[in-house]
Amino acid sequence: MKRELYLKGIKDAMPIGVGYFTVSLTFGLQASMGGLSVIEATILSLSCLTSAGQFGGLELIIAQAGYFEIALTQLVLNMRYILMSTSLSQKINKNASIFQRMLVSHGITDEIYGVSMMQEGRISPYYSYGLMTSGMIGWGSGTFIGATLGNILPLDILNALGLALYGMFIAIIIPPAKHNRHIIIIIITTMITSSLFDIIPVFNQISSGFRIIIITLLLASLFAYLFPVKETINE
Repeated sequence: MKRELYLKGIKDAMPIGVGYFTVSLTFGLQASMGGLSVIEATILSLSCLTSAGQFGGLELIIAQAGYFEIALTQLVLNMRYILMSTSLSQKINKNASIFQRMLVSHGITDEIYGVSMMQEGRISPYYSYGLMTSGMIGWGSGTFIGATLGNILPLDILNALGLALYGMFIAIIIPPAKHNRHIIIIIITTMITSSLFDIIPVFNQISSGFRIIIITLLLASLFAYLFPVKETINE
């Protein structure tokens, strides 16, 4: 039964793994261009299973930020996973041990959380292990191949491929922005605020790590107050 649940999890998360593979190729290229070895990039990808956390952490590593800045930035960028873990913990089988729950929490991503919550009734940790396996294989293999290519491809090609990162971000924000003007306002405001932090003499002395933390907390709080998301309660 455990094996069947594990294999079902792998199967259900295969599309997620394919999507992660394409994104992590770009991460591997960026990591290689930033000076990380193939092994370092792959370990980073497997130990920090989140695109925002990985790319944000990579920027800080390249900028030689301190450990405290990196840890605090990761906390801010990945804070939503605390809520997801709390929610998902209510759906895991009651007899699952603390260790099993901790292991499941490592593999929670937006997509894996979504698939988990769509399952009827409670789920086994072994099903979650299967979801994690597909996701981590996608992340790890994509990063490994991307970082390997980064070591053998000419610099001009690497610079061109590096643009895929910005294309990915654009692909993420444009579709929802078409249907929600608040997102457009948030994006524009964030760009202006980030630029001001580079221009204003006092703020441009702040390190990149703390700059990300300040802007994220400031604007996330502001727009959560201005544009609260209305919940629909189904009777």
